[in-house]
Amino acid sequence: MTPKTPTDLPANQSKRKETEAAQEEVLMREVDEAVRQDEMSEFMANYGKPLLAVIVAGLAALAFYLFYWVPSREGPLEEQSETLTRALDQIDAGNLDSGTSMLAPLADDGIGGGKAAALMLQGGIALQQGKADEAAKIFAAIQADDDAPQAMRDLAAIREIAATYDSLKPADIIARLKPMAVPGNAYFGSAGEMVAMAYLEQGKRKESGTLFAEIAKNDDVPDSLRGRARDMAGLLGVDAIDNVEEVLEEVGVERNTPPAE
Repeated sequence: MTPKTPTDLPANQSKRKETEAAQEEVLMREVDEAVRQDEMSEFMANYGKPLLAVIVAGLAALAFYLFYWVPSREGPLEEQSETLTRALDQIDAGNLDSGTSMLAPLADDGIGGGKAAALMLQGGIALQQGKADEAAKIFAAIQADDDAPQAMRDLAAIREIAATYDSLKPADIIARLKPMAVPGNAYFGSAGEMVAMAYLEQGKRKESGTLFAEIAKNDDVPDSLRGRARDMAGLLGVDAIDNVEEVLEEVGVERNTPPAE
């Protein structure tokens, strides 16, 4: 074999760098195309498009309202809770138009948490009906209501951005959700996932992968979201696995025990 001369080395190094750059570009294209083809359907499903998400969000809003607002007030607030309960029954039965009609007076003239809960449900119904712009306006109204509980205002911000994600600039998404995209925040998983995707669209793979890894390792985040985050972190070259045995158990894989010597 003919030995390599010193002049061959720079050429080999250059070719290696070109190969690495090409591989990097292929990876980014694959990630970007996967995101665009799928349109983040599973990702967006977490924010209210399916009817189940509408009901869950409504129940959460109702629970907050009942446990934190009703105990401190009487009269009109009790009526509001009854209205919300009847509307939820209609929504649960698939009668979205009827549920919306029941919520209208409360959404227009209600007070505090009751009004915010009614608006939250109306926004979820609008999403289910494919009216993303209308839903976004409703969620924006909740955020602008100083009488609404802060927890609901934060949730409304997440749902508004989820409803209009494709029309927003990545920088705007990051600016609005980054304060919530931190461990310990009640909405860390939901906000963090959108911020991580926005980072990826900006070409900031390191920031995106790091945030996905944080989500994947957070026990307070739902398992389905943690699984997606772990996959994305892996694609971006960030290790998001602390406990291999736990991950294998989650995906239903039994690890063979080595035979005793």
